[in-house]
Amino acid sequence: MVESPCVACCRLSSDKFCVGCYRHITEIVDWNKRTDLENSAILQMVAQRKIQAEQAGLLNADTAVPTTAITQAEWQAAKTAARMK
Repeated sequence: MVESPCVACCRLSSDKFCVGCYRHITEIVDWNKRTDLENSAILQMVAQRKIQAEQAGLLNADTAVPTTAITQAEWQAAKTAARMK
């Protein structure tokens, strides 16, 4: 089983990417229902996003992007979208 990269931060950028684990909200929902292959592919994208954020200086507190907590509505919309795939 591929472990979730969650770091219990759960703050979304305006693009709906978590600034803690670098997953898009659609990648966060139903993590435990995905196959190991699917989750491994997500982790590869997560690694790329983290590198891009580091290079852009987005991990620096002075240049960090504004974030919001995941709302119930966002969570439900993402779950619905995941089920429609």
